Formats: sequence, C-alpha cells, structure tokens
Amino acid sequence: MTQRQLKLGLVPTGVGGPGDSNRWLDTDIPVDASVNIDWYVDVARQAEAAKFDLIFIVDSQFITADSPPHYLNRLEPLTLLSALATATSRIGLVGTLTTSYNDPFNLARRFASLDLISKGRAGWNVVTSGDAGTAGNFSLPEHFDYDTRYRRAVEFLDVARGLWSSWEEGALVRDRATGQFLDADKLHRLGHDGEFFQVRGPLNIQRSPQGEPVIFQAGDSDQGRDLGATIADAIFTHAATIEQGQAFYADLKARAARQGRDPEQIVILPGFFVYVGDTDEEARAIERHYRSVDQNFDQTLAEFGRPFGWHDFRQYDPDAPFPVAALEAAKNSFYTQAKKITDQAVAEGWTLRQTVERVRAGRGSPFVGSAETVANEIQRWFEGRALDGLNVHLGHPSQFRRFVEEVVPILQARGLFRTDYEADTLRGNLGLSIPASRHQRADSRRDAA
Repeated sequence: MTQRQLKLGLVPTGVGGPGDSNRWLDTDIPVDASVNIDWYVDVARQAEAAKFDLIFIVDSQFITADSPPHYLNRLEPLTLLSALATATSRIGLVGTLTTSYNDPFNLARRFASLDLISKGRAGWNVVTSGDAGTAGNFSLPEHFDYDTRYRRAVEFLDVARGLWSSWEEGALVRDRATGQFLDADKLHRLGHDGEFFQVRGPLNIQRSPQGEPVIFQAGDSDQGRDLGATIADAIFTHAATIEQGQAFYADLKARAARQGRDPEQIVILPGFFVYVGDTDEEARAIERHYRSVDQNFDQTLAEFGRPFGWHDFRQYDPDAPFPVAALEAAKNSFYTQAKKITDQAVAEGWTLRQTVERVRAGRGSPFVGSAETVANEIQRWFEGRALDGLNVHLGHPSQFRRFVEEVVPILQARGLFRTDYEADTLRGNLGLSIPASRHQRADSRRDAA
C-alpha cells in the first residue's frame, strides 16, 4: 500500500479577502494584485517550485461597498486559470464556479477546455452561491432557496459529467491514410431531460488526460456535506481545532462510504493562514500584528453582514444583545454559518460587539510558531486524520515565503510531502482514479493518472 502523502494548495486573495481589508497596504503586495496577471504567475510558480498540488481561485458574483478589497476587483477564474496554465506545467488549477448561475453545457465545455489547455490539471470548486444578491445580476427576482439550489447542483453535476463522457477512448481516429477522422459509434448524445435542464449533447470537445476535471466542493450544512460526499473528489472546509477537523473528516468519509464510495478517494483540504517566526513567541507576535493592522472593528462589523444576506449590523447598538431577528435575512444566503453564529451568541449571552470580536478571533490559525512547531502541528493533524492536506491562504507574501522555504523542507525530510510530482495531472498528484467514460468498455478503462 502506498504511503499516505500530505497535499498542499495555495489560495491567493491578492489585496485582501475576508478579515483582511487592509492587507493591500503591505508594500510587498502590488496595489492591483487581484487583477495583476504577473503577480498571479509569480505566486503560482513559487507554489509549483515547492511542489504544491494546486492553486485555488475563489470567486463570487455579487459585491457591496463593504466587500473586502479582493472581492471588489478580481479576475474571472477560468480566464485567469487558462493564463496560468500556459505559465506553469505541473500545479493543479482549481476555480470556483456556481451551479446556480451557469448553464451545464457552457460550463462543462469551458472546464474541458481548461483541462486540455493544462494537459489534465483542471479542477472545479462547485458552489451553489450563498450571496442572495447574485440573483439581481442574472435577471432573476430572487435567489433560489436552499433545497432548490442543492437539487439543481446535483442535476447540474450529473449533466456535466454526462457531457464529459460524450467521447469514448479512440473516438477520434484521425487516420490520414484512410481519411477517417471520427468513429461515430464512439460519440454519444446525452439526451438529458430533467427538472432544471434539458441537454441534448454531445459535448464538442474531447476528454483530457485525467478524464474529467477534479470536482471540489465546500459546504458545512447537512445538505452541503451530503452533496460533497456524493459528487466531490475533494472537500474544502475550515476547522479551528484538531477536534473539529477530526469530526468533519470522519463524518464526510462516513457519508461517502454510505454512498458506496471509497472514502480514500475523497481528499479533505481545510484552509488556514500560517504564521512562521524564528521562535514560537515571535510567530505569535507576527500573527497578532497582522490581525490588528489588517482589519479594525468597524471594517469587521461592515463585513459581518455577508453570511446574513449582507444585513447591515451597523444600525444596531454594538453593546446591546445580539439582534437575533437578523437571522431571517440569511434564509437564502449562508444560512448554516449565520445560524451557527446566532445560536452561539444567544447561548453565551453575547452583545453584538462580543459576537463580532469572537467571530474575528475564531479566524485565528492553529499553525503558528517556528518552522519546526508548524511542521509538528501539521503532522499531528495529518496523522490524526483531521485533514488530508491544507490550503494555505496567501496573506502577506513574506509569510508564504517562510512557509515554502522553512516548513515545506521539514515536511519533505519527514517523508510527509513529496520532493517531486508523482504525475502530470492534478488527479494523479492527488492520488485519485480516472473516472471512466459512461460509455467506455470495462476492459479498456484506465484506473490511474
């Protein structure tokens, strides 16, 4: 049996994502980093040189003036990743696109194109869109409700995967001697007629070296976890403690097993900021410094409304009890997150100010210390089955450089992380099997990248 290996992803959020509204003031970051292709190429190449599995581009399609700087002005994921595909050769290229505001045929074709351009390195982070305001950008009067979003997502994925199975191996003969370009018996219509989509097919682009893009998913509600266990190859999540990580890990793997899937074919990748210093004390001081300068209370309060459907909490007295009625605004937004915040605030008797501060404090990282300390903690989480790998949020560039130059070599020396890529495809490097075309004969299926 092959030894289990840690996986690493990079999450670049340019001039500052949630909780980091002032990161752009760091002179080590271009003020236009979130739309600067040269910056993205540089950080992608740094991650590839360190043998990271993937770079992950987060996205949404609705903003307010209170959105963090990176969200206000950023490149569209597939356009960006196609550019990165030509500037890199091994690192995986993962982008967020929604099933609520896209069409399966168009999106399946765009991802298949990225997969071919990158020679099998594409990944799709499937989301259903939590920002209810997105509906107004797509000519709809209101956002889909929770149940509709998830039913639509399941059907969307089924259609996309059906389209990616349009071509059997060997369908494109391309024999100049005989003049035959296509074996028509190996090209298949989809003929899908469902609740949300009616798609004839076939898809007008062939399969890639990894068969189809790797499917990522992030969702913490019961519906979100069921969706991930059903359709995902990898799961993005968050855990504040190793116990939380272990509980999520065990639950997701168990749900996958109940679906008849091999739990080892789902990779759990929570996201973290990492702070490295010469000593543990210095690293904690670095974390405190960045957390204090990157966002103040007023900025945090303005951004706090996002999971509540961008409800404006500035209308309340911050020192009065948490306004429970605000949860109603979250019903078609990030409801699971908003309810968790509300329930805890009520249970603890917190004021609005205390709630905001506690949520802000909860974004702290468990991976803070000297390079040795950080490596030890990563190893503890990995061997304790709290994660299969981690997505490192690229905050301040100096900290990412320290992680790459000081922590990664320790993980490599311990045999926990690769010293070179095992495969040319994202699926191969993540240790995932190639899904056979739905029409492929069993005796010709490939089972490894």
